[in-house]
Amino acid sequence: MRPREQALRAGLDALKLDLNDVQVGQLLDYLDLIAKWTQVYNLTAVRDPAEMLTHHLLDSLAVIAPLRRHLAEAGLSRASLLDVGSGAGLPGVVMAICCPEVAVTCVDTVAKKAAFIKQAALALKLPNLTGIHARVETINQPFDVICSRAFASLHDFTQWSAGALAPGGVWLAMKGKHPADEITALPPMAEVFHVEQLQVPGLDAERCIVWMRQKTTV
Repeated sequence: MRPREQALRAGLDALKLDLNDVQVGQLLDYLDLIAKWTQVYNLTAVRDPAEMLTHHLLDSLAVIAPLRRHLAEAGLSRASLLDVGSGAGLPGVVMAICCPEVAVTCVDTVAKKAAFIKQAALALKLPNLTGIHARVETINQPFDVICSRAFASLHDFTQWSAGALAPGGVWLAMKGKHPADEITALPPMAEVFHVEQLQVPGLDAERCIVWMRQKTTV
């Protein structure tokens, strides 16, 4: 087994994530695809293979167990997810690989990044992955989960994507340190119902998920 695959499998063990060999292969092929495209299109600032594994792949994989738990608690055997400002598809492509029952749509305002997602869907044989070149404010089809990673403030993220949130849907924002100031500045229609700390294997940095939903009017 090659060192990179060993490191990935060790990370999956630490995260208690059970993936099959095909999914592990897809994750490694996805890293290769990012590296290849980044040489031409500058998809990501992180170019060191070891850093790409921790900062990109394991960082995104850390959210899979919480996502699966939410879908189970919500009773969703099939779900739709929108990854806003997806860039190179982090975490959207990772979610599509790990959760084949989730229809993942990655949206980005940069055409090359949306094209990369479409190429990734073909190359990795992911029928549940779609790439869209658009502003999130223009999307009005409903999604069960809307996620973002290092995209914008919680205020802007929820405000801009509110039109795409299905009734009963949730926002999942991946953040570093607990964003107390951003939570205070949320628009009136959004509320936090859980802040979940994450441990990313091999990454000595704070990470959390801010779970939000639309306030129900009384």
